[in-house]
Amino acid sequence: MPVEAIKPHYSGYNNKAKKLHQTKVNNSGKKVIVSVINDLVTDQRVHKVCTSLTVMGFDVLLVGRVQKKSPPMDKRSYRSHRMKLFFESGPWFYAEYNIRLFLLLFLRNKELLVSNDLDTLLPNYLISKIWNLPLVYDSHEYFTEVPELVSRPSVQRIWKRIEQSIFPKLKHVITVNDSIASLFEKDYGKRPEVVRNIPPGRKLSKSLDRKALKLPEDKKILILQGSGINMDRGSEELVEAISLIEDAVLLIVGDGDVIPILKQTIQLRSLEDKVIIKPRQPYEKMMQYTLNADLGLTLDKDSNLNYRFSLPNKLFDYIHAGLPIIASRLPEIEQIINTYDIGSFIPDHKPENIAKTISETLANQELMKKWKKNTTFAAQQLSWENEENILKEVYTQYA
Repeated sequence: MPVEAIKPHYSGYNNKAKKLHQTKVNNSGKKVIVSVINDLVTDQRVHKVCTSLTVMGFDVLLVGRVQKKSPPMDKRSYRSHRMKLFFESGPWFYAEYNIRLFLLLFLRNKELLVSNDLDTLLPNYLISKIWNLPLVYDSHEYFTEVPELVSRPSVQRIWKRIEQSIFPKLKHVITVNDSIASLFEKDYGKRPEVVRNIPPGRKLSKSLDRKALKLPEDKKILILQGSGINMDRGSEELVEAISLIEDAVLLIVGDGDVIPILKQTIQLRSLEDKVIIKPRQPYEKMMQYTLNADLGLTLDKDSNLNYRFSLPNKLFDYIHAGLPIIASRLPEIEQIINTYDIGSFIPDHKPENIAKTISETLANQELMKKWKKNTTFAAQQLSWENEENILKEVYTQYA
């Protein structure tokens, strides 16, 4: 893979965005407010969309929230605003965020609204009706079937009613893969446009080596990364499996509700030398860990519709970093891996079978070299520049 040092975000694409943003702000480009419920720092999909909108000539304001543990925002080619809330989780958090978002949208100048996921849709929809404004809905997942809602049917029904009352009335809906688009089409007779969450085409290299990152230099490194390392995503079994894999360590980079459980397991089973957990990192720093790994892992379980049809960001990050991949056999992930011949699959989530699959893969260096070589072609095909053509078709009518 040809290489050059990583620049903040994605050099040429981002520089173009900055230049055009400066021009369009001075020329009073159409004002678009993009809202999302997270703290904005590591949401690469929303960042890519906002950058693409800036390049198209929109004056973009991205709205989210700030938490006590949120890292500072880096410089971007568009404006951002993070609301500081009294509540950080639970039903009061969702109520507070939606009320605060409604008030912000009501008071700010805007000509286009973009809602990301169901937890921002209601205030966006109400404001779009009050001010007679166009609204684009970007659904990053099959929200009503996430495990947090499946396990709480009464709460799930509330979100489902919100979706059922608004979704059929929307003109433009975008989602992240064909499987989820088909689910929405089945539910509401309306098929969203598909824009996959793929990194921009760029050349990556290691500006930090293993020593600088305090990683072992004499062992194979298996990486599991992401901002949603949660229950039912295979990390618990993976931590158990690593004890059965020789000359390898598991590197977990990210955050999620299962991290405290993993830390407890590591301590109870004395796996401190086999498992390294790093907190959520800015994207460029996270990718330095990825570039120093040997094998990328994505092991979501088929425990709910949202996970079954997921197409996780880390899959594409591994591809762009040149990593062979071991994955659970889920439809969207399987299609990518088989199409480009860049990895293999675990038979189930038993720790011993995970360990066997990984050990056999690491021992087969010829296969690893072939998969690694194939990621170069896959990365060329799977780029944001190709995906954003679909995005532009939606937004051009509002420019």
